[in-house]
Amino acid sequence: MRIINALLEPDQRRVSPQVFGNPEGGSAATLGKYDAFFHTHPLFTGEEFAANLAAAGNVGPRTQESILAYYRKVGRLVRVRRGLYAVVPPDATPDNYIGEPYLIASRLTPDAVLSYHTALEFHGEAYSMWFHFFYAARRPLKALRFGGHLYRGTRFPSALVRSGNEHFGVLTEEVEGMTLRVASLERTLVDVLDRPDLSGGWEEVWRSLESVGILDLDKVVEYALLLENATTAAKVGFFLDRNREFMKVGERHLKPLRDRRPRRPHYMERFRRGEGSLVPEWNLIVSTEVLEQSWAEIL
Repeated sequence: MRIINALLEPDQRRVSPQVFGNPEGGSAATLGKYDAFFHTHPLFTGEEFAANLAAAGNVGPRTQESILAYYRKVGRLVRVRRGLYAVVPPDATPDNYIGEPYLIASRLTPDAVLSYHTALEFHGEAYSMWFHFFYAARRPLKALRFGGHLYRGTRFPSALVRSGNEHFGVLTEEVEGMTLRVASLERTLVDVLDRPDLSGGWEEVWRSLESVGILDLDKVVEYALLLENATTAAKVGFFLDRNREFMKVGERHLKPLRDRRPRRPHYMERFRRGEGSLVPEWNLIVSTEVLEQSWAEIL
């Protein structure tokens, strides 16, 4: 599933470079030497641009600031947040350019990993398309709105941080010539069951996961156990148990999860305790909506 990069019928008028003057003191044509950098970096940080300037023999924060300010004034760049810039393509303007959401989410922190519903969308497995984009990081930023989209970060699970496994099951992919990190489908299956609040709720989670093809279930189980959360292990086991035939689930996959289930009954969602039934094998109190998959009745 892809996100459209520019709005329909953009205002294609661009401001003439001569209006604001050349920050390097030469003709406007000399600024074309940065086009190669902009072409290979549709989204970049101030640090990356500074490294490019240093390689060309231009150093100093004032030089960098004046060049970036110039390009923002002439409509070539737009600031996504402090220290992060997007290159505006010729068929868009700074006012209507929404950027490439996957790239933006992946660059909001140095260690960002596209996760939860956003990972489902990236892999083409989400039941619905959202305009909210989620990433995981050690120190995520406050929620950011840009181009009509909401970008929200969440911390890596504490158990992964303690064991140094923040990037277990993380893939490196390429978008618009730039690399980003995204959770694998195996990791994502566990993540969305662990945090349905970041994944669209149970109907969205269930419908999305039921469309996923064959997975490496050994990796699913390994990652679920790394989270050191008995309720999450039970939720993953419950889901796999309900989809044994479709997902080719064996007892060897279920036993380690069953061994890690809660000792006493736990609700599937800690903060949504209402009507539900106990599933003894997993010590889970599961909502009627999930047990009966009542959303299927309104297809």
